[in-house]
Amino acid sequence: MKVDGVGAHPHQEAPGAQQASGAQPAAQAGAQKPATGYELRSVGVTLPTSRGQLDILHDINLTVPQGEIVGIVGRSGTGKTTLLRVLGGLLRPTAGFASVDGVEITGPPAQVVTVFQDYAAALLPWRSLERNVGLPLERTLSRSERQARVQEALAMVGLEGRAKDYPWRLSGGMQQRVQIARALALRPRVLLMDEPFGALDAMTKATLQDQLLTVQRETGATVIFITHDMEEAIYLSDRVCLIAGAPGHISFEEPTCLPRPRNQIETRELPRYLEIRHQLATELAREHG
Repeated sequence: MKVDGVGAHPHQEAPGAQQASGAQPAAQAGAQKPATGYELRSVGVTLPTSRGQLDILHDINLTVPQGEIVGIVGRSGTGKTTLLRVLGGLLRPTAGFASVDGVEITGPPAQVVTVFQDYAAALLPWRSLERNVGLPLERTLSRSERQARVQEALAMVGLEGRAKDYPWRLSGGMQQRVQIARALALRPRVLLMDEPFGALDAMTKATLQDQLLTVQRETGATVIFITHDMEEAIYLSDRVCLIAGAPGHISFEEPTCLPRPRNQIETRELPRYLEIRHQLATELAREHG
């Protein structure tokens, strides 16, 4: 899992010190303007190919308030990763407007970290876990500040006792946790994730899904992730979006309204969970048919 956004601002408020930066209630924020989160208006992406211009995304309209978890599901080739790159400032839309916290996205925003799927390739095998997690902070924080930040991040993902270990000694699930910890060490207000648990077995995936929910609750961060797994999208999210077609567009959007904390067994048996699952499966079948 590759982590982008290593230029995130190193002096943001610590997650959990009061609440995550930008997530505090208006009464506590004082004169600060409340975070508006993401706003995408009529966003489109067209890319050049050897056969001419190719429309990847068309007329994407999406608003994500600060602190929300949004799952974006869809088949391969519908532009999910392209949308995540737009949100992360790694790709500028060729049509429409995209902003975060009221500021147009023209490059990677300081408060946003993007986590890609290839975790094994991103970890440096000759560095311990603590040195992997602290890597993006080495030029911005003192050693003592960096160590405190790293310890905090490792504790959030349940690896506080493994700081001196090396990546090659860990399972895939633990390596995935290291990548999430490295993102959290930057104290982002927004965490973007591309198929974060797609390569893991079912039991490890369930454990990390719950770990992600715990981290989001502790930090108040906005989480936007893409997945092929509609069950994962429903279980984790406050809102589920389906991207369909070519070019990709949002064909379905629904709040989950599932209670928290969530439970891998009980939540998946709730009538509301089953209702959204039926709706999403119907939309996917309609698109395929």
